[in-house]
Amino acid sequence: NLHHWHWHLVYPARGPDRIVRKDRRGELFYYMHQQTMARYNIERYANGLPKVVAFRNLREAIPEAYFPKITRSSDGRSYPARHPNEIIRDLTRVEDGVIVSIADMEMWTSRIFEAIDNGYAQSSNDQRVPLDNDNGIDLLGNIVEASSLSVNLQYYGDLHNNGHNILGYIHDPDNSFLEGFGVVGDNTTAMRDPAFYRWHQHIDDIFVRHKQRLPAYTGQQLAFNDVAVDNFEVQLNKANAPMNILLTFWQRSQVNLGTGLDFGPEGNLFATFTHIQHAPFNYRIRVNNRSGNTRRGTVRIFFGPKANERGQTLPFRDQRRLMVELDKFTVSLNAGANTIVRRSDQSSVTIPYERTFRNVSASSGTRNEAFQFCNCGWPNHMLLPKGSPDGLEYDFFVMVTDFTQDRVEDFDENVNCNDAHSFCGLRDRRYPDARSMGYPFDR
Repeated sequence: NLHHWHWHLVYPARGPDRIVRKDRRGELFYYMHQQTMARYNIERYANGLPKVVAFRNLREAIPEAYFPKITRSSDGRSYPARHPNEIIRDLTRVEDGVIVSIADMEMWTSRIFEAIDNGYAQSSNDQRVPLDNDNGIDLLGNIVEASSLSVNLQYYGDLHNNGHNILGYIHDPDNSFLEGFGVVGDNTTAMRDPAFYRWHQHIDDIFVRHKQRLPAYTGQQLAFNDVAVDNFEVQLNKANAPMNILLTFWQRSQVNLGTGLDFGPEGNLFATFTHIQHAPFNYRIRVNNRSGNTRRGTVRIFFGPKANERGQTLPFRDQRRLMVELDKFTVSLNAGANTIVRRSDQSSVTIPYERTFRNVSASSGTRNEAFQFCNCGWPNHMLLPKGSPDGLEYDFFVMVTDFTQDRVEDFDENVNCNDAHSFCGLRDRRYPDARSMGYPFDR
């Protein structure tokens, strides 16, 4: 939830244009949530559960109940519950400015599907905006979310955001009981609710419909001439650790909640909680550069489940949507053999534990925008999914691509909170990879 909240702080859907208009923000909306869904489904497999079922038919009852049992700090009221088999109804929350019907949602979905199938969207000035190219996913992300950058907000509506609204107010759609929104209606708590993942599976399926219209990558688009990965291994960061065996476990940690209290005496308030953790490990990659010259490359590391919840081997067409990005970084390759060692805590996806649960008062002197951006990133302690006592098998994937085709702007991943750039981009700069997000598994 911290990751989700901070991402939406950095990439708000509404606000001044200088705040909303960030490089490839629509594509980032797609990719961050797609990776979240992939991770969620992997965790379901690890717990013996099938993939989440997308919430496509808004007129069907929702069998999953959710009783959050948490309180808003701002007003002391509890988040409302959702009972089993509740049915979504039209929202007429006039006082909250939220008025949307199920028919509206269905109409917007139909229009978005039409745009995808036609290969273009209709802009507000009645121009055809192409979607069947590498920039189409960025335009589509802003349409589906929808952000103020949508090419036609009035025509394509506000599908994703109002999905959260109708789910969040399912218990009191017309404000008859003066109840607030449920957890799924709040960015700070939405990922607690199983309905979040059902809704976002549907949103991701919309993007997949678009990606399926694009041609598959050619061999030339995947190749790095005269450069090959000869070997790849992972190893725990301790002496004599066996190759290709990783370790996850439950860890108890403390966090100081004192700065989050709105009322009461000043002082520390420590809470102990249990969370997933993994033993630090290294990637070891042997790359052969046969070009005879020094080359620069981009190393891309992914992993995904070998089998589903029943232990059945996943066909590649299913595994592809569950491939999770672990790291992406630039290397200089000398002529001949090169051995690359990369620590797991250097991931381009994650931020360290200390920044996930940082001391707010210690950062009070920094600019708010910088503070928000530096908290954007997947928590490092959640880099790997849950395992099992007997072990779970995953497929790792590594490739090296030609940096001359990847390069946008040079940057140092070790400064200015650039370390989680795969999910969060770079502050006030262009996204640091010319390839499509999720490449090569996005299509």
